[in-house]
Amino acid sequence: MNKSFLIGATACAALALAAAIVSPPSSRAQSGVPKYEFDSSWPKPFPNRWVNGGLGGLCVDKNDHVLILNRQDVGRSELMAGAMAPPMLELDSAGNMVHSWGDPKVIDSRLHSCHYDKDDNVWIASAPSGMVQKYSHDGSKLLLTIGKKGVFDTSDGTEKGKPLNSPGAAFHMPSGIFVDRGNGDVYISDGEGDASNSRIAVFDASGKFLRHWQPEGYRSVHCMTMSNDGLVYVCNRRAGKIGVFDKMGKLQRTFDVPSTPVTAGVTDGGGAAVIIDFSHDRDQRLMYVVNQNNSRIEIMDRKSGSVLGNFGRPGPYPGEFNQAHGMAIDSKDNVYINENRGRRTQKFKIVGQ
Repeated sequence: MNKSFLIGATACAALALAAAIVSPPSSRAQSGVPKYEFDSSWPKPFPNRWVNGGLGGLCVDKNDHVLILNRQDVGRSELMAGAMAPPMLELDSAGNMVHSWGDPKVIDSRLHSCHYDKDDNVWIASAPSGMVQKYSHDGSKLLLTIGKKGVFDTSDGTEKGKPLNSPGAAFHMPSGIFVDRGNGDVYISDGEGDASNSRIAVFDASGKFLRHWQPEGYRSVHCMTMSNDGLVYVCNRRAGKIGVFDKMGKLQRTFDVPSTPVTAGVTDGGGAAVIIDFSHDRDQRLMYVVNQNNSRIEIMDRKSGSVLGNFGRPGPYPGEFNQAHGMAIDSKDNVYINENRGRRTQKFKIVGQ
């Protein structure tokens, strides 16, 4: 049997087992907190016998279309039964493939994260990479590049060099992007891997460097996002903490993400604070966190950091996770999860509170 793990094929292959499997990992939540279940109708099978590799991040546009970042790390034997899927895969809310794009000669292969700004342009980061790129919504136009492809902010300019954390438009491991809805400033976290490479860099809309800060004691700045009230949330992945900063980098508070490692073959798990997103009410009351150590999604109170509920567990079946890596939440607060090792995207829909 071909194990190419088409994103749209996993649910179909195990559909007969879905009811029995999904029930245990459905969400556990306090009253007033959404409960989630795996949506077996999303996505639909890919066209053209496309095969995807490991998946990086994903993001949702203003029409609730989901852009999936395909790393294309597919073995030759897998392609005997299919064709390589493009790097960028856009699916609508029903799970249909509506668009695909991406030139591997222009982007970097290990795609990490994406972000739609208020104008619905899309920003792409890869780690390792020396750059972050801004594209038109359909990917047809490269609008801006910050940094330079293949030139790393390290002691020798290569991926293997010692990170420098330079105050400028250069990167080593860009991991997260958010464009300020008010003034267009671009916030980029740089520090997916090496513990000594941990900073948040800020640029204006033209790509001019403005400032940066290095969160003290962070072991891996794996993600960064901004809330409606202008606070910057930063993942300290390996330490299992989330730091909340103002726009100038002053620490406001820190939340712990408790966990017990369950990842097979990895002594300290993949980290407890991997990706963050928020609910879509005005106050963004809820904060969702990918916790790789527990192989689940934590639903937290954004203001207090209290864990209110969760869903998921380790495993290869629908509703379970094999290295959940990317997360995005649509306007209805449905949750989409990308898996790197599992090489699939899963949708979890609200089924009550």
